This record gives sequence, structure tokens and C-alpha cells, in this order.
Amino acid sequence: MEHRRLGRTGLTVSEIGYGAWGIGAAMWVGAREDESVAALHRAIELGVNVIDTARGYGESERIVGSVVRDHADVHVATKVPPRNGIWPAPAGLHPDETFPGTHIRESLETSLRASGLEAFDLLQLHVWSDDWVGKGDWLETVAALRDEGKIRFFGVSVNDYQPENALELVRSGVVDTVQVIYNLWHQRPEEQLLPACAEHGVGVIVRVALDEGGLTGRVTSGSTFPDGDFRNTYFGGGRAAQVEQHVDALVRDLGIESDQLADVALRYVLDHPAVSTVIAGMRTVRNVERNAATSDGRRLTPEQHEVIRRHRWERNFYRPADERRPR
Repeated sequence: MEHRRLGRTGLTVSEIGYGAWGIGAAMWVGAREDESVAALHRAIELGVNVIDTARGYGESERIVGSVVRDHADVHVATKVPPRNGIWPAPAGLHPDETFPGTHIRESLETSLRASGLEAFDLLQLHVWSDDWVGKGDWLETVAALRDEGKIRFFGVSVNDYQPENALELVRSGVVDTVQVIYNLWHQRPEEQLLPACAEHGVGVIVRVALDEGGLTGRVTSGSTFPDGDFRNTYFGGGRAAQVEQHVDALVRDLGIESDQLADVALRYVLDHPAVSTVIAGMRTVRNVERNAATSDGRRLTPEQHEVIRRHRWERNFYRPADERRPR
């Protein structure tokens, strides 16, 4: 497993991190706790040392805490949900509506109790709007929690498909990390956000690098998902068929088999020097072993990058208000 610096934090993190949304059985249907625990243990054995969870991920914090309490060298990040329960953050709100200091503190205290941990290495706000820079008492509360030793570093999870909506925060110098959707279809973060993070020493945590499974080569027009699984909406409305068409064209032009696509997709993201770690959702030991194997120091060729550039496919999968959920 290769490792990188997490911005200016001084932490050294594994290139492949563990995204723990799916193991909490919160809108990812079918997770089994014994299988999740086995996957977490195997990830740590293979050198994964950063795990990303959240207050909104069902039982995820409890499961993560039960595994990592005996591993001092594993870094755990969690997230505070917005008080108004809206993902992504709409424009025009004051941070007192989303992240008042009392709410941040209460959420963190709940996360600490759920996980059994004494502190989190990274506390993140689960949505973000640059309208909030310099407003509210969220930053004062974050500083206090850091002084109390309950968190080490502070970050935000950038609104889905809005990478430019964290530029002012990054440039302000008050944030240690940003978490952002970035994959070989959604290449917009390369334009402004990633260069800004590199310039200001902000660590970059990449989520949705495999497009919620779309870049594994296993989503087709005939794919079905269990009732209650968010992928019914994410790949609904004909999107699964669109994904299949784009995948077929991509693997053809790259000259690879579809089961090699996930490896290529992870390598594409890791090839950007501003990226610190990629948190992949891994609910099974098999997926842990496959994704961890990608961190071997090998990079894509310039020719492969050129092919991928031509397959850029920008989308915006916001869901209706009555179906919003944490990510």
C-alpha cells in the first residue's frame, strides 16, 4: 500500500481509504455486520489506515469503532449532518440553520459515544456552501473541540457535483481537508478545486471514484437493486442504460475488459498529485483486496489519460427533496 500526506495535517494516509457508508445499512441494503467487520479487519491488514464514516450512516460509527479501537495507527473521520437534514446544501441559507455550534458539538458527542472512541482524527461538515465563510459560530466551535482534544483536524464534504463551492473556504486557510466527488467521468474538480487545494496545503479525500458502482462495469440496463436502496434512484430513469453505453465505449477505446475498469478508474483519480486518498466503499473482503491492490505505485499512461479525457461525462444526480440522503 502506497501512502501520501493529507495536506498540511502532517498525517500520512493510505492511497486507498475505507468508505464506511455502505456498512451501516443506511440506504445501502444488504450489508451484514459480520461481513463488514471482516472487510474492515482485512483492509487494515493490507495497510488501509483511513476510514470515513458519518453520524448519518446508520450503524457505521459503532461498527468502525468496534474494529479500530485497538489500532492506534488508523485514522477515523466522521461527519456532522446538517441540522435541517438537507443534502446538498441549498443556496441562501445561514449557517445557523445548518451548522450552529451547539448542533456540531452535540453531533460529535453522539458520534464519540456511538464509536467508543476518545477523539476523531477528522471532523467534517457533511454539506457545504461557501456562503458560510465568515458567518455563524461553526468555526469557533470547531476550534474549541480541537482545543479540548476531541478532534484533531477539520474538513468539509463538498456538495455533490459542486467542486467550485468550496474555493473560498480553501483559500480562507481555516480548513484542513475537503472531501469531493471526483471520477473519470466527473472531471470538473481538476479545473479549480484541486489546484487550489494543492496551493493552500488542503488535503483531498475523494469519494464516488467508482460512480456508486457505475465504474465497476457491473451496472447494466437490466440491473436491479433491493427495495429501499438509494441506487434505485441513482441509476433510475434510464441512467443504468446510459451508464452501460458509456462503459462499453470507454472499455472499447481503452482496450480493456469491463472487469478491469474499476482498477483504471481508481488509478485515474490517484494520478492527480493533489489527491491524498480515495475512500472506496468496500463491504466484502474480496472488494477490499481488489481495491487495495490498485495502490502499487503504477500509473496510467499518457495515452490512457487522453482516452479518458474524451469520455468526460458531467452529470448532476441531485434527488428530489423528499428523497435526500447523506453521502
